[in-house]
Amino acid sequence: MKKTFLSLIVMMAAAFQLQAIDYTKYVNPFIGTQTDETGALSGSTFPGPTMPQGMVQLAPETEQYVTWDPCCGYDFNKDSIFGFTHTHLSGTGCTDLIDISLMPSIKKVTPAELKKGIFAQTYKHAEESATPGFYMVKLQNENILVNLSATVHAGIHKYTFPKEAALQTVILDLDRMTWRGDAYYTGRRAYQIIQAQMRVVDDHTIEGFRVLTGWAKLRKVYFRAEFSKPIKNRLMMDGGRSVGESDVVNGRTLRAALEFDNKDTQDLMVKVSISAVDNDGARKNMKAEAQSWDFNYYTKAAHDAWEKELARIDVEGTDAQKTIFYTGLYHVLMQPNTMSDVDGRYMDTNFEIKQMPKGQAYHSTFSLWDTFRAAHPLYTLLCPDVAAQFVRDMVLHHETYGYLPIWDLWGQDNYCMIGNHAIPVLADAILAEIPGIDVEKAYKAMFESSTRTHYNSPFEAWEKYGYMPQDVQGTSVSITLEQAFDDWCVAAVAKKLGKQADYERFLKRSEFYRNLWDKETGFFRPKDSKGNFIEKFDPLSYEEPCFIEGNAWQYMWFVPQNPKGLIELLGGEKGFIKKLDENFTLTATSGEVNGNASGFIGQYAHGNEPSHHTVYLYNFAGQPWRTQELVNQVRTNFYNETPCGYAGNDDCGQMSAWYIFSALGFYPFNAGSAEYTIGTPLFQKATLHLAGGKDFTILAPRKSDKAIYVKSVKLNGQKITDWTLTHKQLVAGGTLQFQMSEKK
Repeated sequence: MKKTFLSLIVMMAAAFQLQAIDYTKYVNPFIGTQTDETGALSGSTFPGPTMPQGMVQLAPETEQYVTWDPCCGYDFNKDSIFGFTHTHLSGTGCTDLIDISLMPSIKKVTPAELKKGIFAQTYKHAEESATPGFYMVKLQNENILVNLSATVHAGIHKYTFPKEAALQTVILDLDRMTWRGDAYYTGRRAYQIIQAQMRVVDDHTIEGFRVLTGWAKLRKVYFRAEFSKPIKNRLMMDGGRSVGESDVVNGRTLRAALEFDNKDTQDLMVKVSISAVDNDGARKNMKAEAQSWDFNYYTKAAHDAWEKELARIDVEGTDAQKTIFYTGLYHVLMQPNTMSDVDGRYMDTNFEIKQMPKGQAYHSTFSLWDTFRAAHPLYTLLCPDVAAQFVRDMVLHHETYGYLPIWDLWGQDNYCMIGNHAIPVLADAILAEIPGIDVEKAYKAMFESSTRTHYNSPFEAWEKYGYMPQDVQGTSVSITLEQAFDDWCVAAVAKKLGKQADYERFLKRSEFYRNLWDKETGFFRPKDSKGNFIEKFDPLSYEEPCFIEGNAWQYMWFVPQNPKGLIELLGGEKGFIKKLDENFTLTATSGEVNGNASGFIGQYAHGNEPSHHTVYLYNFAGQPWRTQELVNQVRTNFYNETPCGYAGNDDCGQMSAWYIFSALGFYPFNAGSAEYTIGTPLFQKATLHLAGGKDFTILAPRKSDKAIYVKSVKLNGQKITDWTLTHKQLVAGGTLQFQMSEKK
């Protein structure tokens, strides 16, 4: 009896210890917000509060007008804040959103000042902090303390004004954006407000909207702002035109200065809910999520939501390692973002209002050229229920748009980058057999997206020539390689579903990369429509029009669907290893290096996605020890726990997802296959808490900074010899045991 009682005490103590872990303390939202002295490291992340897949991502703007670097609007190197806006993109290489700006002040704002619209105040990092769901900063010029939190659809502001201030003022600016007017063009796109409105509902409430075009071709953002105090006075303007006592202002350059008494309390709270549907949606979102005026209520709710998500993985390591790891997990799970309202309504690609089933949300922000590689496989592994929702939403996109999304933003396709990499996301989820997917609908979307000609994808030419001719389609080599991979994904799903004719058709297409191989130069090279290689080819140049965001060295390795076939093209393992070694040692350049390329090991550029799988290629040529060295080198050199902690844009979590997988000890080399290739673990122990209550534990008891080599690896006691794990093996639970060594 006594022995049983003691066992119970031990079990209770262990359970308490498990519950006592605060995962959020290892999240540093400032990682990725700063460029280093060379300008090479920039994650383009923001430090403000959000919820997992939250529509609202509330953060400060450190630029008068947000442009390209950083695209998120926050730069750790800057010392002024221009406003706090409710939508952001995390880690992208292109900019948009930046909606509904608020800025507190103690001044009485004149019409001339409101017309100018600049209310910047300096700040110091010593008086700035952030945790998941919370951000705080002291505005130095006027001694105003700003505290921010968020729900899924609402931003929560708490301003503490100095006691001696005669006035509390909030500037509500609907003109802040990534750039204003039509004076700034990005390629063929102008960032421009089409129409906006502010309407005073009562002395505590303002509603409105703005319709604008930018990277997303049309966005509608509706808002409802509720204040904890009555509005004492207001100044509302459209450009330089004041509307006097009117309670409605329409136009394209809308701002308001709202005044409140400071005599009762120094604190002023503002709750701002948003909707992509209509003002009624913003009202319902407010009612459902933001009834309380207790600021701590929101910070606790956000903290608890993030605790639940971060607790999906337990790792044993140093505080620095945990900080990089859990911040990475945080950055992955921030998006894709909820686009539907609490009642399930959302705007589809045809700008029609649709209804999701009760309790379900519709999502957007699919940075697929980046995230198909590791971020989406991580969702498939850790959050299969959410991954199934993403698949469903992409299929809904296909049903109204005709093909799967390429880069989906605010419910619209902006066509950024090439290929159609929703296809591997769907393939990975289907081959992983995660529940909640209509497989036949998903396959139909994959098939039609691979046969209907659309942007960057003239499929008539694809099947006519067996490659993309450069005189028919620009960036032809990159597209040929990436489309061949997408086709393999279609073939794999067709095979699973017993669609033999489709399987054979797409498997053949998946080998089209061979048709651009030039044996003489040892590179994939562009051809014209007559089958001739295009001359004056420079494999080091980033200005070759046949590639996008890379050169011939970086793209020559993108055959994840058939690494053995690539080895064959290079003359077998000996020739392959020689070329691969050169890839990681050749430091020569030719002309300007692409701005997206950084984090170099020779020609390998970890700061951009085409290289991400390349360190794992040695596994397929009999030198896994070299993969282990490179994985360790990338983890060590290109990630840290400081604000300049990424080697390039985080790209909606892809840079972070690479680290998470590579720290666990395996990576989705072929991201559409529901399989992983083994690398080298960072931690002595890591445990994945998976769906259905299963745990998958990774043990490397002799792991140290020097012991990076894997002498053997066993899954549930059985030795793995092919360096491959399947999704099915992982989700079944069990133990992956690494025997580590300091010698290769």
